[in-house]
Amino acid sequence: MSRDHLKGAMAAPGPTYDADAPFLELLARGAAAEAYDRPVLLARAEGGSGERIAALEHAKLLALRVRSELEGRRRREAELSALFETAHDLAGPRDVDAVLQAIVQRARSLLGTDIAYLSLHDPARGDTYMRVTEGSVAARFQQLRLGMGEGLGGLVAQTARPYVTDDYFRDHRFRHTTTIDAGVRDEGLVAILGVPLMLGPHVIGVLFAADRRARVFEREQIALLGSFAALAAAAIDTANLLTETRSALAGLERANEIIQDRSAVIERASDVHDRLAELVLRGGGVHDVAAAVSQVLDGTVEFLESAPAAAVETSRAEGHAVRHQQDWIAAVAAGGELLGALVLRGHPGLDPVDQRTLERAAMVTSLLLLARRSAAEAEQRVRGELLDDLIEARDRDPRLLRERAARLHADLDATHVVLAARLDAAAPDADAPDADQEAAARRRLWSAASHLAATRHGLAAARDGGTVLLLPLQPGDTATELARSTALHLGTAVHEAVTVGASAPVRGLAAEPDKVVAAYAEGRRCLDALRLLGRSGDGAAAEDFGFLGLLLAGDRDVSGFVDRTIGRVAAYDERRGTDLLRTLDAYFTSGMSPARTKDELHVHVNTVAQRLERVGRLLGDDWQSPARALEIQLALRLRRLATAAPH
Repeated sequence: MSRDHLKGAMAAPGPTYDADAPFLELLARGAAAEAYDRPVLLARAEGGSGERIAALEHAKLLALRVRSELEGRRRREAELSALFETAHDLAGPRDVDAVLQAIVQRARSLLGTDIAYLSLHDPARGDTYMRVTEGSVAARFQQLRLGMGEGLGGLVAQTARPYVTDDYFRDHRFRHTTTIDAGVRDEGLVAILGVPLMLGPHVIGVLFAADRRARVFEREQIALLGSFAALAAAAIDTANLLTETRSALAGLERANEIIQDRSAVIERASDVHDRLAELVLRGGGVHDVAAAVSQVLDGTVEFLESAPAAAVETSRAEGHAVRHQQDWIAAVAAGGELLGALVLRGHPGLDPVDQRTLERAAMVTSLLLLARRSAAEAEQRVRGELLDDLIEARDRDPRLLRERAARLHADLDATHVVLAARLDAAAPDADAPDADQEAAARRRLWSAASHLAATRHGLAAARDGGTVLLLPLQPGDTATELARSTALHLGTAVHEAVTVGASAPVRGLAAEPDKVVAAYAEGRRCLDALRLLGRSGDGAAAEDFGFLGLLLAGDRDVSGFVDRTIGRVAAYDERRGTDLLRTLDAYFTSGMSPARTKDELHVHVNTVAQRLERVGRLLGDDWQSPARALEIQLALRLRRLATAAPH
């Protein structure tokens, strides 16, 4: 807006003056933030009224808020677009080096840094080396190798956590070395951010963004670089899996060449090769591989997670299928980990070509298992991230929460229960020999909980030394039943006692994510109460603890407690017009003496006895036990207080 135009608008009569107009024009042309002070300054210079100046000030604040929101949305759109483009690159047949280069370029561009680079772990030498750089000008820096724990990158690789420094040479949290410092000095770097590249629990490299001046990296920028790191890890993992798959297929082709002199054998080998290749390409499972090999070898082939140990170990050590009584066994292993075995039943005599076919099928089976595990771990991480965001209430946009949940086949508008699960065994000292076993047990618990959440269309995350689940409540079920069934399921899966505390049912989590925070706290209180009461390995909700549940429940469900405790008596009084609740109150007030109760009520003692007998039939024979009597008295008092409360 020109100065004359603005002055004309300011000079217009009060009723027709629009304080928003100059700021809308500034928003429309994307003006800098400083420009928003000009309409106010001009109004003051022209002697505008206090009312007009106040209106302009208010409009300026609103316009600046809108401008900030628009800028944030544009920045987030650019980030999501870059992530989408990178994910699209992963889906194509591009070379992994090209994908990694694109990731580094986009990370540098979006974070606005002078340089971005990526280092990968070298298992043979036990250190990391520079794989891709963008914006680097120093040759020595581009050839750096970082040992575990050396430099900021070595610290990230060692701890598997992001680290950031706004002044590299003044930061003493990590170990400086002459070689690394010289490379960083050559490049002129000051502020450095590094995030780990993770495959499962393993760090395979580090992605960096750095500036040649002091700078503070925001949380959103750290999270964005972490997203690029996850995509880079996926690209490397995909490339490795494709290489291993090609290697397995190449092995099958070599086996086919060896048996070309025997037509029948060639036909069988070609058949199994085609079948397995097709299975790999269309995403078949391990049982599909077993079925295909069964047809080729004219026998029954099964995949077993548990097979005769001695034979499996021999097959794994020798790398060949071995005979076991009337069967042949080929170990299915990858990276030193035993995943199971392929067992060919009832074929005591097996020629070398068919034996090789069984071995290649075992190799393809291992690749399929690794691919399935990688996909499952990725989904588990996504489910855990969504549940963490709900618990910490970081993302309060209901639409985005629903969309994220829908991609995981979860419905945040359904009724859910938050469950806190923990292993029964006490956590050992970190230096104790069984600390690794405890950590492995916790990983098994998280894995079992994630699998349960996926099958139940819920969410799961590792948290506070245990696992938290968000599971939908099926019609007719209660929070108590869900807690107990979950404790039994997880305990069976990990072969250890698992204790589970449940919240009361919660609804509308997308619109009110704070409910998840309160429900998780309630579930943890129930979990702690179970352990303190010696009920480890069990599952329960706050409603199971009687009046103690009032202390455990986050929302203090007083009416629910009263209804569970004396609701049947109140309903009987309402239907029949009797006076059982008043009789109960007088009975406890009179020290549980029927004689004193009849004086209090001015009735015959037999009438008191008949009423108390009716109460026993409604509440159960143990209603006068100390624990039940205490709960009933508390419920009577709470009901009396609720009735007396003003409405």
